[in-house]
Amino acid sequence: MNEEEKQKKTEKIAEEILRMSKNKLLVNMRFMDMSLNRMNPSPRADITACTACDGQVYVYNPVHILTAYRIEENVPVRNFLHSVFHCVFKHFFVNTLINRELWDLACDIAAESAINDLNLPFLNILRSGEQISFFENLRKKINIVSAEKIYGYFLDKRLPPQTIEKLSALFKGDDHLLWYMTGEQKAELKLYGGAAALLSPLEKLNMLAESWGGIALRMQTELEAFGKRRSTEAGLLTQNLREINRERYNYTEFLKKFAVRGEIMKINPDEFDYNFYTYGLKLYDNMPLIEPLEYKDVKRIRDFVIAIDTSGSTSGELVQTFVQKTYNVLKSTESFFTKINLHIIQCDAAIQEDVKITTQEEFDDYLKNMKLHGLGGTDFRPVFSYVNSLVDCDEFENLKGLIYFTDGFGVFPAKKPPYDAAFVFIDDENGNNYNIPSWAIKLVLRKDEI
Repeated sequence: MNEEEKQKKTEKIAEEILRMSKNKLLVNMRFMDMSLNRMNPSPRADITACTACDGQVYVYNPVHILTAYRIEENVPVRNFLHSVFHCVFKHFFVNTLINRELWDLACDIAAESAINDLNLPFLNILRSGEQISFFENLRKKINIVSAEKIYGYFLDKRLPPQTIEKLSALFKGDDHLLWYMTGEQKAELKLYGGAAALLSPLEKLNMLAESWGGIALRMQTELEAFGKRRSTEAGLLTQNLREINRERYNYTEFLKKFAVRGEIMKINPDEFDYNFYTYGLKLYDNMPLIEPLEYKDVKRIRDFVIAIDTSGSTSGELVQTFVQKTYNVLKSTESFFTKINLHIIQCDAAIQEDVKITTQEEFDDYLKNMKLHGLGGTDFRPVFSYVNSLVDCDEFENLKGLIYFTDGFGVFPAKKPPYDAAFVFIDDENGNNYNIPSWAIKLVLRKDEI
């Protein structure tokens, strides 16, 4: 048998092993049919020494597949699932500023831990026990075992290089080189065929995000329904899917919903003075004079209230971060009048402090000397009663809204106030529902979103 025949036979056997792996996963994990069928295996020993995936293609070295199968039969099917989980969890959407070693490690730990949690015999391998032991210790330190949370934890811990190397060897299931390739590099390797080859890198990325987003959402729905029928816990896979499918919020855009209209002195190229227009037509015979307006009607914040729940559970640095973030948004040119009427109210079970801010300088001074008062129980009613009295006394020209930063565990007013009210919660990752009245607006943020 010559080398060419030997290579073809190796490729054929490797292809059969992967086909059996995929079928085994489909039979045992029917909820993953879309994700498993989304993968397009392709023998490419010129790209990787093992296996690699970027959400669109799954490339592999046939020799590696055969060697792994001969040493430990369950390795190819487990590694295939490992790559699928990378795609479902969208690990391949990488930020160029990340620490690549730590991100790769965090993603591998998230994928392998989800596999171990499935507790399926045909996925067990020799190193599973050591992985589970490490993971049990890690679980005590972070609530949500997603790649992002693991990565953040590792960054804070500043792991030494030898520890990173050891853990990488323990959890590695594939090669991540395709994640970091540019569109031009992939085009040179001719990774994509058919219609995908004609798309730009950005179009491919958007297509993958939409495709895998739909797959992840369907998997979560089916897993949760399955768990209810069987009265079993959904496990790490569902936890990761919930984290991936969780709606991300833009606090800046949210805050702009409370803007009010007002005129500012600014050239408005979108509108013109009709007096000059008709005067030109009359004077110059069908020659209009176009003069842009020197004022513009924009949405900006003038009257606003920030209420801070200073009960024990929401005190400290997080409150100051929230106020700073709100200040940064208000300070932006598109949402901040030069002269404003902003009240920052601190309250637990009673009003503790009300500071009126009218200029950016006063806001700067407030942030420098900010102190929290109270730290008692939580009752939302005093703030609304107090603000209602300010409205009755004409303290506000046009109060658009009140934002209440809180943990959500308090007594709400029974009646809707004559202005918009929003409650901003910081998600403690324990799955709180944060029940609020029907008239209020709810925004749940993570610390990193503030």
